[in-house]
Amino acid sequence: MHADMDAEATRHRIDALKDEHRDLDQMIARLADATICDELQPKRLKKRKLQIKDQLVFLQIQLEPDIPA
Repeated sequence: MHADMDAEATRHRIDALKDEHRDLDQMIARLADATICDELQPKRLKKRKLQIKDQLVFLQIQLEPDIPA
């Protein structure tokens, strides 16, 4: 039962990270279209987006069972 709750919490975290990743993608696109823009802001957003992607991969690996070779 405890494993089911952990898996469910992990799935919720994955969904939240996917939403944040998509939102960052949209913000980066809007900044790219802006004529006046701080150069550091898109870089920060892209760095955060990569961090989220790494977290997503880590969490998805935790959900998948080990497959024997």
